[in-house]
Amino acid sequence: MSKHLLITGGAGFIGSNFIDYILKNTTYSITNIDALTYAGHINNMKTFNQHRNYRFIQCDISNGTSLKQVFDCDYEAIINFAAESHVDRSIENAHPFIHTNINGTLNLLNAVLAGKAKKMIQISTDEVYGSLDQDSLPFTEYSQLASNNPYSASKASADLFVRSFHRTYQLPLIITRCSNNYGPKQHLEKFIPKVITNALNDQKIPLYGDGKHVRDWIFVDDHCRAIHTVLEHGDSGEVYNIGGGHEWTNKEVITLILDYLNKDYSLIEYVKDRKGHDRRYGINWGKIHKELGWKPQVSFREGLIKTIEWYKTNYSQ
Repeated sequence: MSKHLLITGGAGFIGSNFIDYILKNTTYSITNIDALTYAGHINNMKTFNQHRNYRFIQCDISNGTSLKQVFDCDYEAIINFAAESHVDRSIENAHPFIHTNINGTLNLLNAVLAGKAKKMIQISTDEVYGSLDQDSLPFTEYSQLASNNPYSASKASADLFVRSFHRTYQLPLIITRCSNNYGPKQHLEKFIPKVITNALNDQKIPLYGDGKHVRDWIFVDDHCRAIHTVLEHGDSGEVYNIGGGHEWTNKEVITLILDYLNKDYSLIEYVKDRKGHDRRYGINWGKIHKELGWKPQVSFREGLIKTIEWYKTNYSQ
């Protein structure tokens, strides 16, 4: 009998890609739960439904009563992808981020405490570390948490709850913090999908500030491999940074996409900078490489071409 994983947020971008990876590369059974808000889409799961090792339950992790229906079997692990994750939306209204990212995580931790799962992996973000100066070394697992927007503050809060439950109750909990993901099935409000789809439709591409904000990009498949590695070999109580090692300014990313699509730079439209906009993210992924043997395999240009071609096929209208 195969071991069973509980995946939260599996209708979203990273969660659905992870389920796809697990079903193709392992014998795990999967229960996928998702509230199917705007960020989770049923089409992201359409290839899973006929798989004998897969089931879907619509459920909001912040609803403790609804969540009880999910725990009808013994789970090898909970992997918590479920999150509100868009910075601009968090600036407009932080309440949904507290609802899902903090209260939902707490419900899952209580489930582990009650013996409903053997361990849990909390999928977090490099944004909890705040912003780097141009000449600063990339963030390590020991960098101070210094969130600068409501989204990252909610994720940092959830991380601290995970840490506290490990230290207080000795629960087998792990945190991963990843740099900016990109790839197929990402929501159109995110930076790279918005650039691609706007360019395909010859629409203006908004660029915050001077366009020189820097992000470290990782292809979603590399992130999925890293999470699987942590699932199999990660140590309880640890934090693992996961990075792509590809730091690019936002303007550089846009010009790469425009060049590939043979579109004119006149589509770029500079707009007023985002409130509290972090200048640079960079991740040191040396720990997960040294201790668990993982490293990214997809170059940024290779992953970007795969991503563009996927959106050309699915969103060129």
